[in-house]
Amino acid sequence: MKFILFEDREISTLLKPFTFTRPIANIRIGIFTMGERWKKLLNSDVEICGFGGTTVLFPISDHNSNAILINSAWIPTSGEVALVEKLQVGDSIICGNTVLAAHLHSLDSYRENGFFEKTNGNNIEIESAELIKRPWEIFSKNGKILRSDFDIIKSTKKSEEIIDVHTIVYGKDSIFLEEGVDIKAAILNASEGPIYLGKDAQIQEGSIIKGPVALLNNSVVNMGAKIRPDTTIGPFSKVGGEVNNCVIFGYSNKAHDGFLGNSVIGEWCNLGADTNNSNLKNNYGEVKVYGYEEQKMVSTGLQFCGLIMGDHSKTSINSMLNTGTVVGVGCNIFDGGFPPKHIVSFSWGGSREGFELYDFEKFIEAEKRVFERRKKEMSANYIQMLRNLYDKKKDLFITQKNPIFGY
Repeated sequence: MKFILFEDREISTLLKPFTFTRPIANIRIGIFTMGERWKKLLNSDVEICGFGGTTVLFPISDHNSNAILINSAWIPTSGEVALVEKLQVGDSIICGNTVLAAHLHSLDSYRENGFFEKTNGNNIEIESAELIKRPWEIFSKNGKILRSDFDIIKSTKKSEEIIDVHTIVYGKDSIFLEEGVDIKAAILNASEGPIYLGKDAQIQEGSIIKGPVALLNNSVVNMGAKIRPDTTIGPFSKVGGEVNNCVIFGYSNKAHDGFLGNSVIGEWCNLGADTNNSNLKNNYGEVKVYGYEEQKMVSTGLQFCGLIMGDHSKTSINSMLNTGTVVGVGCNIFDGGFPPKHIVSFSWGGSREGFELYDFEKFIEAEKRVFERRKKEMSANYIQMLRNLYDKKKDLFITQKNPIFGY
């Protein structure tokens, strides 16, 4: 059977800035991306299709025969996975007004307009479903999903052993190591939540990790770091200082001291030394953040909410970020002080001198160097996707002293 993860267009807009540069299926929460989780649960390859700018990298399938399309924002239970696998042609699974899955006879109508053809099959209605609809849900639901993903991994293979005699371990049965993990003189506390360590991950001397935490492949926890619960550090990332209830998608660095809390960081980001974010208002009130769909500040329903940062964005040394700050794609933040709580994609500057539009060629030149350090190369299609996004944003960009973007 052909399984395709389709992009729910409404949810895709709500999940910006992360869906500017990736389909929902490539958003990481827990241990896996949304697509990786479906692949494991179905024990089958899955195809990913994008929406808007990401179709440059993830075009809609040209597969002509029938296929099961699955909402990529959906995190299913085992029982719901079984429902998907049993769908007959024309059947669909629905929760409220949201289509979770549909078995289509042909993809022609979906390719043409992004909607499902009308069928005479059965609509299977379920009362509730776990959907990731907003950026702050990525960190707020991360602990719960991480525990579930840990169980999936532990049920299919055996952990490597911790061999360093100077590492202190609590809750050994809830710690899982892939091959090549290097731990030296650390404290791992999995007594209240699991700890997953990916292939060739490294935990340096004096680090303290309290689960649930996932450290993905080839990532590094620097000396003396404090990694608090409900945190995921994606592949090829470096972290130091204090990190609490955060999700870092991958290929990003927060290598030095400083606090990062209740935050989501995209790929290819860098937080300069002693960058700190606030995750709690002084009045202990509910945090509001900028919503791309609404184009205004919206309530998160949360008391704790820190930084939402899109791909390829960076902060300089000693940067300070306010509670509920949303940073777009390709931003370079410096200059001291607190910048605005919404920073438009491809902004260059800070709170004192305001922001200018980042020159695209200079941006790409810098990012190519970042890729080279990881022995990666930016594809022509990837650069085109970023250029298309840049061309849209430059028409909306406001250049002035101390700009307030979007609110």
